[in-house]
Order: sequence, then C-alpha cells, then structure tokens
Amino acid sequence: MSGQLLVRSGPDREPRSSHLRVRLLLEPEGGGEASALDFVDQRTFGHLSVQDLVPTPDGAPGGLGTELAAVPEPVAHIARDLLDPALRRDDVVAAIRRRRTGVKRALLDQTVVSGVGNIYADEALWRARLHYARATDTLRRPEAHRLLDAAAEVMGEALVQGGTSFDALYVNVNGQSGYFSRSLAVYGQEGEPCPRCGTAVRRDEFMNRSSYTCPRCQPRPRNGRW
Repeated sequence: MSGQLLVRSGPDREPRSSHLRVRLLLEPEGGGEASALDFVDQRTFGHLSVQDLVPTPDGAPGGLGTELAAVPEPVAHIARDLLDPALRRDDVVAAIRRRRTGVKRALLDQTVVSGVGNIYADEALWRARLHYARATDTLRRPEAHRLLDAAAEVMGEALVQGGTSFDALYVNVNGQSGYFSRSLAVYGQEGEPCPRCGTAVRRDEFMNRSSYTCPRCQPRPRNGRW
C-alpha cells in the first residue's frame, strides 16, 4: 500500500532510505553504468518473488511493452488494467452489469478491471454523474461505458501529473511527488463546493474508507443498498 520501487542512477545511486528492503542492480546489455532498482517499504506489507509465467486468460499480450501472452501465476486472476490497449471494454461493461452490487464496489473489484483505486473511482463517478451506491444490475450499457471512459480519462490526466501524492510515501519511480491532488473535484473535498454546480461535497463511510460525492450531481438512488 505504501511501498515504493525507485530507480537510482548516477550520483543518486547510493541508498537514501532506512526502509530499503531489496536492491537490484540493472546492468545494460551493451555495457555502461548500472542503475539500481530499490524496493522501499516502511510498513513491510509487500514482498518480491520470482514466479513462473502462465498464459493470459484472453490470449493477448501480458502488458504494454511485451508481445508475450503470459503473466506471473499469482496475478493471473487479476483483470486487465483500464488503460491496457488489449482491454475489451464491452467485456468489462458486461461483467459490471452482471454483478449484483454497488457500482463503486464493482469498479474497485480487481477481477473485473484493475488499476482503479478509491480516489480515482470517486473522481470517475463524479464525472459520470453516478452515485457509488447505484446497483450495477440497473446500469444501462451507455452509463457503464460512460463510467469507464471517465475513469480512463481521470487516470490518464493523473499520469500526466505524476499521480496523486498526499505525503512522502506516494512518489513515482524517480522519487518525485505527483500533483493530481490539486485537480481533484470531490475526493477529500468534504464541505467544499462542487466544481460543476456549487453544492457542498458530501463524505460517506465506505468499506472502511470514504466516498465523496456531490448530492446534486450524484443523487443517491432510492434502491441504493451499498
């Protein structure tokens, strides 16, 4: 949850963290100065391991940058990332609409689609004008597609800005903070005016975390159960 993979090269290659757990030296094939990949983990939730590869369930490449249709066995059950070019949006929409749960729970379910976390789920739902408690089996296909489009848009914009950093634990591979937190419309904005309509943003408890919505733009459904 808070671990980091940091690339170190040149003068910055010396370890700079008391929470360094593993260091891998990366040597260029043609020679030259090696870089270091540091695994830093303050809470020791994470681990590194070498695993066998298994075929991808859909036969498509295992990820951007490889043509090999294989992934490490422990993560074979995880669905494709929302920004994966091999993702089949229609299949994801169908999987969401088959669920009998709230739409945010489905969006966070990594066996449905991966890569969407709590922050970006709230931002995507706000953009799509959907409440997190909306029952998935009541979603129309255009609504589900609109939600996925919004989530991909949010994640794309966040990547450009380096992600969302709230403290020193959340940085990119070069150790730099992200600035998307300055662009958040609803997440963490309880009591602040909605950027679209001016209504005060509401915070609700959700799965031991929080959900942030605009009560006017995202009215809670009457059949909301989640």
